Parts: sequence; C-alpha cells; structure tokens
Amino acid sequence: MEERNRTLGEFIIEHQNSFQYSTGELSRIINSIRLAAKVVNYKVNKAGLVDIVGAAGEQNIQGEDQQKLDVYANEVFIQTLINREIVCGIGSEENDDFITVAGSDNSHNNKYVVLMDPLDGSSNIDVNVSVGTIFSVFRRITPVGTPVTIEDFLQPGINQVAAGYVIYGTSTMLVYTTGHGVNGFTLNPAIGTFYLSHPNMKYPERGNIYSINEGNYVHFPQGVKDYIKYCQLEEGDRPYTSRYIGSLVSDFHRNMIKGGIYLYPTTSKTPNGKLRLLYECNPMAFIAEQAGGKASNGLGRIMEIQPTELHQRVPFYSGNKEMVEKAEEFIAKAK
Repeated sequence: MEERNRTLGEFIIEHQNSFQYSTGELSRIINSIRLAAKVVNYKVNKAGLVDIVGAAGEQNIQGEDQQKLDVYANEVFIQTLINREIVCGIGSEENDDFITVAGSDNSHNNKYVVLMDPLDGSSNIDVNVSVGTIFSVFRRITPVGTPVTIEDFLQPGINQVAAGYVIYGTSTMLVYTTGHGVNGFTLNPAIGTFYLSHPNMKYPERGNIYSINEGNYVHFPQGVKDYIKYCQLEEGDRPYTSRYIGSLVSDFHRNMIKGGIYLYPTTSKTPNGKLRLLYECNPMAFIAEQAGGKASNGLGRIMEIQPTELHQRVPFYSGNKEMVEKAEEFIAKAK
C-alpha cells in the first residue's frame, strides 16, 4: 500500500510493536483521541452557526474565562477516554485537579495517564482562526491496581510514551509521536477518516520565521529583546519573518513545516511564563525533538524539568535547533 494512502487506524496497527509496552492500550488511547477529535472538529466547524462560541461564564483554574467550546471539548475528550476504559487517570488544563478513572468493575488496572489541553487557542474561535487539542501520555508509576496519585502526573517530559496535537484549521490534522518520529494525518471529512498525509515530519534544516507576541516587548527579559533585534537585523539570511497567530498549535505546526522558532518567555507580568509545562510544553517539546528540533525554557531542556504542580507554568522556546540555541545564547549572555 502506498504510504500516503494509509489510514490512521492502519498506521497504528502496523506500528504497534514500536510501542515500548505493546499491550494494545496505547493504540486504543490514540484511537480514542482520534474519535474525540472528530466530534470536536464537527463542533468547531459549525461554531459560527450555533450558540457555542463566546464565554461560558466561568473561569478555569488559571482564572481565565472558559469558552463554551473549551468546556465542550474537555467533556468530549474526558468522556471518550473514560468510556473506553483504557486510562487510569486524566489531567486537563480545564480541571483544578486530576481525575481518577476506575474500570467498570471498580478496578484500577489500567497503566496510562493522559494530560491534555482540550482546546488550545480558544480565544480565536469566534474570529475563525485555527485552534487545537494537545495531549501527552505517560505510563503510571504507582502500582497497578491502586488509584492514581499526583506523582503519576508530575513526571518529567522524558517519561512520555506518546504526545501529539490536533489542529482544527482549513483541514483537520492529527500529528503525534510515540518516540519513533512524527507523523501527520489529515481528516477526509467526506468519510470521517484520517489519512497519513505528512509522514516522518522534520523541521527544515534552516528556519527564517520567529513567532512571539511583540506587543509584550517592553515586558520581555533583556536576552529575549536582544534575540528579537538579532532576528530583525539585515545580515546573512536575516531579517527573519515575523509570524504570530496566538494559538500555540497553529504557530508550532507552521514553524515545524516551514522552519522557525516559537517563543513565549517570562515577562514582568508573567514571571514564570504563561504556558503550562504538563499540558502544552512537554508534549510539544517531545514532538519538536522527534522532528529534529529543540525545546527549551531558555536555560535547559523542557523535558528534563521535574514538575512540582499540575498547572505549573514555564517559559517556552521551541523550533529549529540552531534558532533555539541562538536564543539560549542571548538569554545566557544577558544574565
């Protein structure tokens, strides 16, 4: 079969042996995410027609207004994972605490926890800009048969067994890795099937895009300001192009395909950064590294950070390896 004609289901079956623990559970988790993504995709694509855009009138744990579609996506992903009885715990950016999942027989025999940002970039929904879902899968570290505890979720990113994102854009794509490269699948909406459209995704060797919210420039650390000036200098292959959507999935996806760096530094307003280590940075870091790129907090590797809380925030720099290393160089110099 020609590679690009393969469906996501066929690809998962073919590559099941490449999972470190080949019990079929990880395959079923990816399949569950595929199913939930199709449901959310349907809602996202008709958001302008129904009363599902706008704020839900509540705030999430970070004090941010929850969009109605955020709440809907959160429920869809949680229910799909619970109903299929394949995870022992779920952590979501939209929930204060983690969810313990028991089987129908009240057992706790499942081996994986999933952490997710069910609808990243949701403030863009009502202006028809791409949004996404980000997910991360870990093997539990507490004994099988017992309820999960916080330590199952507070694992460094290097322990991830799978990570990915879904981008709901002009086409809907599911991009994921299990530590053996990155593959992208595009949804054919006519038949509801994801097909392998982007096999073995890699960052181009050189990038020329930098993505940062320059409106916050005055609040950035000096090293980041210096790096932005470097990007804008007319020298060598610069100036680089500035592209910023404000939806992490969309900015990351574009930069991985076209070559670039995404920056969300600390600011004087957000001294720890704004992005969440567990729901956004770790999964995107895993994908970046598997695509030949790099992900850093400005000082070191994102995936080696030992988390201390569920909703921990960190500064985030990811993209082409040499671009991230250059940014780190400027940050270190300004220290």
